Amino acid sequence: MIEITWLGHATFKFRLENGEVIVCDPWLDEKANPVAAKHQFDRIDYILVSHGHFDHLGSVVPLAKQFGATVVGMVELCQWVESKGVKKTSGMNKGGRQAIGSAQVTMTHALHSAGIFDDGKMLYGGEPAGFVIHLPDRRNIYFAGDTAVFSDMSLIRELYHPELALLPIGDHYTMGPDQAALACRLLQPKRVIPMHYGTFPILTGTPQQLAAKLAGTCDTEVWELEKGKPVSW
Repeated sequence: MIEITWLGHATFKFRLENGEVIVCDPWLDEKANPVAAKHQFDRIDYILVSHGHFDHLGSVVPLAKQFGATVVGMVELCQWVESKGVKKTSGMNKGGRQAIGSAQVTMTHALHSAGIFDDGKMLYGGEPAGFVIHLPDRRNIYFAGDTAVFSDMSLIRELYHPELALLPIGDHYTMGPDQAALACRLLQPKRVIPMHYGTFPILTGTPQQLAAKLAGTCDTEVWELEKGKPVSW
C-alpha cells in the first residue's frame, strides 16, 4: 500500500510503505497552484521531472536543495538543474531503467516539447518524457507527463502492464479527454488519474468528459482525486 497525493496540475507525491517519498513535476505556484504551494513537505527523496516547461520544472531546484533530493530526468535537463546548484541528479534517457531507493523507474516516450526558459532565453532541455514507476510490491504506475496520445502506449502496456495511469486531459497543450480515452484503451490500466486540467481556463478537459468517453469501451476506472487529499493505493 502506498499513499498518493495529487497537489494540482501535474504535481504528485508518492509515499512508499518504507517512508520514501517520490515527487513528480513539482510546481508550487501560489496563484496557479495554491494547494501545492501550501503543502508541507516533510521529506523528499527523489524528484522525477518529465520535461523543462515552467509548470513542471518550476519548483524542482528549491525542493531538491531543501531536502537533498535526487533529481531524475533527461540528461540535458539534469545538467541544467546541476548548473543551478543541485548536488544530486541522475540523468537518463528513454528506454532506460534505474533504481530510485526501494523502487525503480523507466523513462518512456512523450509527444510534446521541452524547452527551458531561463534568463530570457529558451534553452534546449532534452526531449519530453514520461515515467513508469516500478513499486517494490511489483505494481507499476505510468506517469505520462505532458503528451498527446501515441500508438506506442500499447508497448508500454505490453512491457510494463501499469495498473495505474496518470494522464493529462486538459487539451490545448496536451491531449484532451478524447485522446486520453484512447490512451486508456491502449494502456488498459485498472485505474486512471486525470491531471493537467483546470489550472488555466484554456485547459478545458474534465474527468467527467473522460469517463463519458470511456463508458462502454474500456474497463478503466476514472479515479478523480481531490487536490491535497492523500489516498491509499
